[in-house]
Amino acid sequence: MLKFSKAAGVGPEVLGAEAALNAMDEAQVSIKDIQALYAGSAFSGGIAQRLQKMIGQTGIPSASVSNACATGATAFREAMFNILAGDSEITLAVGCEVMPRGLLGGAADNGVSAEGLIGSASMPAVFAESGQEHAAKYGTTFAQFAKVSVKNHHHSTFNPKAIYQKETPLEEVMGAEMIAYPNTKLMCSVNVDGAAAAVVMSEREAKRRGLMNRAVKVRASALASDAFQRRNPTMWDVNTATRMAADWAYEKAGLGPDDVDLVELHDCFATAELLHYENLRLCGPGEAGRMIDTGETAIGGRIPVNLSGGLLSKGHPIAATGIANLYELSCHLRGVAGVRQVPGARIGLAHVVGLGTVSAVHILEKAN
Repeated sequence: MLKFSKAAGVGPEVLGAEAALNAMDEAQVSIKDIQALYAGSAFSGGIAQRLQKMIGQTGIPSASVSNACATGATAFREAMFNILAGDSEITLAVGCEVMPRGLLGGAADNGVSAEGLIGSASMPAVFAESGQEHAAKYGTTFAQFAKVSVKNHHHSTFNPKAIYQKETPLEEVMGAEMIAYPNTKLMCSVNVDGAAAAVVMSEREAKRRGLMNRAVKVRASALASDAFQRRNPTMWDVNTATRMAADWAYEKAGLGPDDVDLVELHDCFATAELLHYENLRLCGPGEAGRMIDTGETAIGGRIPVNLSGGLLSKGHPIAATGIANLYELSCHLRGVAGVRQVPGARIGLAHVVGLGTVSAVHILEKAN
């Protein structure tokens, strides 16, 4: 994973190439060892082929992926499934992005626009509305949502690859410029550029190369799209796809939420993190506010969430986020996360959700 920042006049393929080369160096392989490439960018087409021109054109199968905020996680899944299908022993997954300016989302170009029906289809408004739904149902407060930012900004001070590493006391978060209630400016994810990459190997190949001491096993991978609901034509549902993906992942892994040691989830806005505590079954319905109040998801807590600083501080270059979340988990499972290390971490869960709506959940395990 590169340190997330604002790229100065370079394309996403340049960032992706640097991340890919670093990943291959770490895995002690070269482009000649890679048998398939899957690369994602939400805003740049043909990224896999453009990336190959930077890191080596060997004629291998390659595909460009675009799947909203789940783009990087989807590229990783494709790299994994290529191996499971028996077609390759070593593959490469890359997520890279140079972000456009301004708010994501907005009115549809054609058909029935949600604008005017629910107020706005921009992402800040969507997640403000979702937070307000939760507040209306469970009494979740402005302060509880704001505490998510306080926590994640604190976590970022331990992560040199986060774009921001700055404490923000609760009063500062709540007093910041209001973007869409209850999300203030300090409760919104950072529009930033970046890249992350992963080398995926079969267990057989990792053993042959003597890499099992650093290997991280994919215990489960799940991808879900939103099932139709009556609200869909006019209002986003940011919950159902994540619940489905989480349930499938736990079932595939043969594990439950209590087995997970740490989580990197999609905190595109502070409201989203509390919703996903419940969607990922980390607590029961309506209990997310209590979790943030008691510090269960903070560093040193029962189940630390977003120790990287999350999207709120680490940054959110759309296609890179899914693999960056896997990178953070891998650091902890390898025991190399430094001062933010979760002692004895063996199981980590990574989550992303992109509005369309699609959600990916991966469960990683420290290899024996």
